[in-house]
Amino acid sequence: MAANDLPNLGIPARLAARMSMAEQHAYLREKLTRSPRSTGRSGPTRRGVLRGGGLMVAGAAGAAGLVVGSDTALDQGPGNPADAGGPPAPAPSKAVVDGKLVAPFGRHLAFGADPKTRMNVSWQVPFAVRRPYLRVGLKPWELDRKVPAEVRDLHTPSLGRGLPAIEQLYLHVGLDGLRPGTTYYYGVGHDGFDPTAAERLGTVGSFTTAPADSTEPFVFTAFGDQGVGPEALTGGQAVLGQNPAFHLHAGDICYADDTGHGKKSDTYDARLWDQLLAQTEPVASRVPWMVTTGNHDMEAWYSPDGYGGQTARWSLPGTGPDPDRAPGVYAFEYGNVGVIALDANDVSYEIPANRGYTDGAQTRWLERTLKRMRAARGIDFVVVFFHHCAYSTATHGSDGGVREAWVALFEKHHVDLVINGHNHVYERTDPVRGGAPTRAVRVGDVTDPVRDGTVYVTAGGGGRELYDFSAPDSYEGHIEERDSVPGIRWGEGRREERGEAEWSRIRYTGFSFLAVECEGGRRPSLSVTALARSGRRVDHFVVRR
Repeated sequence: MAANDLPNLGIPARLAARMSMAEQHAYLREKLTRSPRSTGRSGPTRRGVLRGGGLMVAGAAGAAGLVVGSDTALDQGPGNPADAGGPPAPAPSKAVVDGKLVAPFGRHLAFGADPKTRMNVSWQVPFAVRRPYLRVGLKPWELDRKVPAEVRDLHTPSLGRGLPAIEQLYLHVGLDGLRPGTTYYYGVGHDGFDPTAAERLGTVGSFTTAPADSTEPFVFTAFGDQGVGPEALTGGQAVLGQNPAFHLHAGDICYADDTGHGKKSDTYDARLWDQLLAQTEPVASRVPWMVTTGNHDMEAWYSPDGYGGQTARWSLPGTGPDPDRAPGVYAFEYGNVGVIALDANDVSYEIPANRGYTDGAQTRWLERTLKRMRAARGIDFVVVFFHHCAYSTATHGSDGGVREAWVALFEKHHVDLVINGHNHVYERTDPVRGGAPTRAVRVGDVTDPVRDGTVYVTAGGGGRELYDFSAPDSYEGHIEERDSVPGIRWGEGRREERGEAEWSRIRYTGFSFLAVECEGGRRPSLSVTALARSGRRVDHFVVRR
C-alpha cells in the first residue's frame, strides 16, 4: 500500500519513503494528537515487583481496584482519531460490566528470566472488569494462591481504511520463586468470574518449569510467519502434538499490519490480535510461546520503534539490553541449551525502517551473551532465532545487513543452529563458514559446528501464504540436488545483489515447522526435524558436540 492511499494521514509518499520508524511515529502522534501534553506516552513499560505469598509477583498497578476504563474515563492514550478526520473514538463507559458476563481469553505463557523458577502468564478481557487476578497451585482443584494482575491498556486510533478506534485490555502476572521441574496449575479471573468454581474448572491451565538437571532430554518447536486463519490454526495444533517444552516464534506473529514495510502509510487492524491470541490459546496457554519481532510486527502508532503494542500484549524474559524499547531481544537457558532472540529489524538492509534503532547496543549485547553462554557450565548448545534470513534463496532472499552484523559472531562462538522466518518456506543450509559451505550435510547426516560451521534454517511455513523458490524443491523422499541455485542478497540502500548460492541443501514449499530433540549427558546432541503439516518428515539432521 502506498502512502497516497491514505490521504487522511497526510504523509506525502516521497516523505514517507525517507522517514524512519521513529520519525513516522512522531509525525503520526502530531497528526492524531489533540494536545501536546498527551504525546509523552510511548507505550506500556514494565512495572516494579511486589511480593505475594511464597511467590514474587510482577507489579499489579491498578489491580486492587478497577481495570482502566470502568469507573473513570478511559485513557485514550496519546491521541484521538477524531482529530484525524476518522470516526470518533468510542466514549468510555462509566458502567461496570457484570463480571459474570466477561470471560478471559487469549491466555499465553512466556518464560521469565530463569525458566526454572519464573513464568509469565498473560491474557485478555473484552471489557473492563474489577480486580483481575491469577490463581495458582500444585493441583487443579487447589489453586490456593491468588495473585493480582497488572493491567496494560492499549488504544489504537482509526488509522485509515475505515478501521474503527480500538481499546484493548491485556492482563499480566509474573510468577517467581517456582520450583524447577514442577507442574503448576493456574486459572485467571476477576470479580464475578472465579476459575475455581465448579462450572469454570474447564478454564484451568497448566505449565511446567524447566528442570534443574541440565542433562534431562526435552523437545522444543519453532516456526515463523503465522498469522490468522485455518493453516495457522492447524499449525499450532501440530506443534502441540510434539509435547514441546517451549515454542520459538521467529516473528511476523499476527499480520495485523499486512504490508510490513515499517512505514506510517502501513495501517493495521488491531482486532486481528484478538483473533490471533484466541487462535493460539489452546497451545500457548500450556507451552511458553517465545516470540520475537518481524517486519510485520512494527506497528508505528504505539511507540517510536513500533513495539508498544508488543509490550502491551506480551511479557517476555526482559533479559535483553533494553526490554522496554526492544522487547523481542532476550535470552534464556533451558536444560543444556542457551536460546537467544534477536530483532533483525535493527540491522536489516531489505526493510530499513528500524535499522540502527538500538545504536549497536543489541549487537554488543549479543556478543556478551554468546561469550557468557559458551563459558556457562551445563550449556552444550546455543540456538539463535530471529526473523530476517541470513541465508535463504526464496522470495525475500538473504539480508546482507544480518550477515554483516551477526554472522561473524555466530562463527566465532560456534553457534549450533540459527532459525529464521520471513520466507514462507522451509530451507536448510549446509554448515556455513565465511559465506560458503564447508561440507555437504544431507538428510540424516551429522554435523559438528566447531569443525563444520553453523547450519541456518528458514522455518517460515507457520501459516501465511507460501512463497516460491527459483530452483526445484529438494527434501526427504524427493531429492533434487543442485550444485548451486539462484538467489538474491540485500545490500546497503536496498540494493539487490543477484548470484548463485552453493549452500542451499534442502528446500520444501509447504506449511511446516521444526521439532528439535535435545539430549544432554556424555554425548550431547540436537536432533533437528522438519515436519510438514501432515506430520510427514521433510528433513532431519543431527548437531553433535
